[in-house]
Amino acid sequence: MEEINRLTYETELWAQGMTAVAGVDEVGRGCLFGDVVAAAVVLPVGLVLEEVNDSKQISEKKRNRLYEQIIQEATAWSVARIEPAVIDSINIRQASRLAMKQAVLGLGVAPEHLLVDAETVSLPIGQTAIIKGDSLSQSIAAASILAKVTRDRLCAEVWEALYPGYGIAVHKGYATKVHREALQRLGPTPMHRRSFMKGQEAEQQALF
Repeated sequence: MEEINRLTYETELWAQGMTAVAGVDEVGRGCLFGDVVAAAVVLPVGLVLEEVNDSKQISEKKRNRLYEQIIQEATAWSVARIEPAVIDSINIRQASRLAMKQAVLGLGVAPEHLLVDAETVSLPIGQTAIIKGDSLSQSIAAASILAKVTRDRLCAEVWEALYPGYGIAVHKGYATKVHREALQRLGPTPMHRRSFMKGQEAEQQALF
């Protein structure tokens, strides 16, 4: 396998004299339950994090270790969440973009350029949308790790206790068989995305 250089985009921007390049990504877009979570990360110029990759491609144990390393090494980092009621009112794409925007605004340093995973952030900052950015850019990969670890911890440590019986800690709110069966048995919680449930309800009716 050819080794991917995850600093191609960053190196180009650093060469132009930019020192505050922010990677931006979100997680939880396809879930039936819970917030969509976004992160923005500015890493120091020249820093190489060998193990950083798309958060979905690495084990939970490694993600947790990298999470600690990223927040220690980062020049600035920020995480933002948009709740299900807002997702239902403005749609998931707009909610994801809003979470990304809030994450960027929360950085504490003004980024000179954004590297975004296949999206645009509605801010007057130069930006590059990169398809599969979480596996092609170290900065986006770092953001994907912060967002995923944050959301997974909310699922396991907060939401599981609030809404037992749905298996949130295990499936993280995605539409698994266990989750769909729990929904049929228990009905939706206030943290289920109603706009996502319509498809589920139609599917349930088709089953009977």
